[in-house]
Amino acid sequence: MDDEYQKLIRRMNPPRVVIDNESCKNATVIQVDSANKQGILLEVVQILTDLNLMITKAMIHDVPDYVMTDEGILEYIEKSLGPDSCFASSMRRSVGVKSESNHTAIELTGTDRPGLLSEVSAVLAHLKCNVVNAEVWTHNTRAAAVMQVTDETTGGPIADQERLTMVKRLLCNVLKGSNKSREAKTVVSHGSTHTERRLHQMMFDDRDYERMDGEDDSSERPSVNVVNWNDKDYSVVTIRCKDRPKLLFDIVCTLTDMQYVVFHGNVETQGPEAYQEYCIRHIDGSPVKSDAERQRVVQCLEAAIQRRVSEGLKLELCTTDRVGLLSDVTRIFRENSLSVTRAEVTTRAGKAVNTFYVRDASGYPVDPKIIDSIRQTIGQTILRVKGTPEESNQAPQESPTRFLFGGLFKSRSFCNFGLVRSYS
Repeated sequence: MDDEYQKLIRRMNPPRVVIDNESCKNATVIQVDSANKQGILLEVVQILTDLNLMITKAMIHDVPDYVMTDEGILEYIEKSLGPDSCFASSMRRSVGVKSESNHTAIELTGTDRPGLLSEVSAVLAHLKCNVVNAEVWTHNTRAAAVMQVTDETTGGPIADQERLTMVKRLLCNVLKGSNKSREAKTVVSHGSTHTERRLHQMMFDDRDYERMDGEDDSSERPSVNVVNWNDKDYSVVTIRCKDRPKLLFDIVCTLTDMQYVVFHGNVETQGPEAYQEYCIRHIDGSPVKSDAERQRVVQCLEAAIQRRVSEGLKLELCTTDRVGLLSDVTRIFRENSLSVTRAEVTTRAGKAVNTFYVRDASGYPVDPKIIDSIRQTIGQTILRVKGTPEESNQAPQESPTRFLFGGLFKSRSFCNFGLVRSYS
């Protein structure tokens, strides 16, 4: 009933979306004018991010270098943000297993350790579950995964409840490992979810932002500051860090999960560095009230930025998909003392295209000879190295694409985006 009421309100007072390719010959400008309700900024950013669109300027007087003319994308943006949008207003869901039209989604959180992905995928292979899509993040000794699996026999979702119970029980045992002080989760939930959105929620709920005792206060951490202006009833958050794809999305996700409303902001990129500034209030209308709350905001935003930064050597695997493929590949990694710090598993038209970030499980530099041996075992043309082991041990590996954004919006109810191109 509440959902229907929200849809009615949205149709009575819909967001106004204007996509303009005429005002400037080299820029597409997307303007979203709507009430500044909780989550609207996240909806906009999520839709644009999912389309792999690179945003460079928000003000029309700065001339970008490309026009977006794909009518299908323009129409999709208008429909996604307009009055007929079916975008879920409430995106917080529990962790677990849920059946969808063509697969079963499994959401997991637990303590990270070398070989964890290998053990999880081995359990799924043993239970005749084929992993068709998955994303795995690790941060601050914690791990989170969203996996889409199918029944080996039927090729569809797992319908047998007893079998689902077995999957949950065995995976939970694997995730717990020998660490009894932190909880592992594998429980049932319902409804569709956005994978990266869920990973942020899961790691936030798992408190991956809590620093361990004795943790090095590294200069590599992003610079995050929160201050209150004496003559204003809001807090100002400023962030300086290395620019990378989806940085804006990651930060907005966390601010939304922490129940803050962004009512003004500015995001700029200067060379390899990103600068972001947000004016925020809690949903109860108050600014940050205490030093403890300020410190929590800082820690949570640092974690949001660092979760997606993947330390290690980037390996890409492309081959014909089959049941047990992920289990076999990650077992080879584990047997060669490599730990997976992040993974993206996709299946398209019977082809598996997987990306792994790996590092030596003992903390030493990745040995090129080990990588060569693994490639010979799996197949030189099937498993490719992106970059070199030496480069990977010097700095975190990131996507070669960039997600740039300038001048977020000028008022509480107005967003102006300058879209320039797809970064896929």
